[in-house]
Amino acid sequence: MKLRSKVAAVLLLALAALLLALWSLRAGRGEPPALPLRPVAAPRSLPLVSKHRLAPAAPPQAAQGASRRRSLRPRPQARRRSLGKLARRPGRLESYQNVLPSELWMHLAVVACGNRLEETLVMLKSAVLFSHRKMQFHIFTEESMKAEFDKQLQQWPDLYTEKFEHRIYPITFSVGNPQEWKKLFKPCAAQRLFLPVILKDVDSLLYVDTDVLFLRPIDDIWKFLRHFNSTQLAAMAPEHEIPRIGWYSRFARHPFYGASGVNSGVMLMNLTRIRNTQFKNNMISKDLAWKDMLYPLYQKYKNAITWGDQDLLNIIFYFNPECLYMFPCHWNYRPDHCMYGSNCKEAEHEGVSVLHGNRGVYHDDKQPTFKVLYEAIRDFPFQDNLFQSMYYPLQLKFLETVHTLCGRIPQVFLKQIEKTMKTVYEKHVIIHVGPNKIK
Repeated sequence: MKLRSKVAAVLLLALAALLLALWSLRAGRGEPPALPLRPVAAPRSLPLVSKHRLAPAAPPQAAQGASRRRSLRPRPQARRRSLGKLARRPGRLESYQNVLPSELWMHLAVVACGNRLEETLVMLKSAVLFSHRKMQFHIFTEESMKAEFDKQLQQWPDLYTEKFEHRIYPITFSVGNPQEWKKLFKPCAAQRLFLPVILKDVDSLLYVDTDVLFLRPIDDIWKFLRHFNSTQLAAMAPEHEIPRIGWYSRFARHPFYGASGVNSGVMLMNLTRIRNTQFKNNMISKDLAWKDMLYPLYQKYKNAITWGDQDLLNIIFYFNPECLYMFPCHWNYRPDHCMYGSNCKEAEHEGVSVLHGNRGVYHDDKQPTFKVLYEAIRDFPFQDNLFQSMYYPLQLKFLETVHTLCGRIPQVFLKQIEKTMKTVYEKHVIIHVGPNKIK
């Protein structure tokens, strides 16, 4: 009995010692080191952005060889990409403008006579403040106003004068009686009819009245040229959104385009197509070129037209509807779109893109909403912050216009300009100042 007890005790001690040894071995033994992960190769066009290098860098000779091999591969649209890279380089805004080929410039035309100097300068200022690509201004004006235009435009800061060049033209009418044309509707307004004849070296052009303000880049309206089909050569917005209460549908004594006519205050044109097209008409049996059609058309309808050159354009496109592209109404937003209640649905959704303050609303108190926007752009100091010196005061001024129907929809007027200001601010900070200088 004693022997058995001794054997059991020995076995228990041996088992305990074995368990202790196993436990000690397990506690003292660390896990085997993990095998190093093989780094995933980054795409060739993108640099590896991890802070920890997972693989040794290639020797300089190898890197140069790889660079040479990559440069031999042709890339599609290389020219366009190179321009985009220039635009993204800090402090290289001027270089980007300088390398932009002249055929990619945007052309803006305006006709200013009488007391339209200030209006015209404010319109041009709105174009320069918000647009991106370089522009060529074509200013048609009276001899007495040329020097003042030059003086005022040259006083603008270099940051903005680098974005445009301007040329001033005399008022000229190539056919018919110049004095008769000059007095048609408003002083010199008929000049726009002769732009395809005068600007023979310009392919495409945006014409606007002096009382127009851009609330977003001209670049955006310029893109509509790409939307033209093979027969379209001009773009305008409807005169009214509701035909039954529109002027043309109720009072016109001549043919007009569509159900409510078109407004010519904002007119995008492919001048090359206009010069090369033969237009249908009701004067003679054969089609006529643009320059040969204007004066006979005026002679036939001069006693029936009220709005001058705009009426003549309506007549032309009545007989040639396939030549016209229609803008949505927010690209030519006028008091008629809100003074009797909001009737431009596109503006409610997108915001006003181009404001047209016709009927002198910038200079009286009939439509204070339009006047507030005009004065905000007119009085804005070029070098100031857009939000602090224009947008925030503009919001406060809008509170004073809520007693009018137009003033009750401030989001319609402010949506696009707020979006545009954000883009301009980001462009200035990231491109002109540079991302490395942002604190």
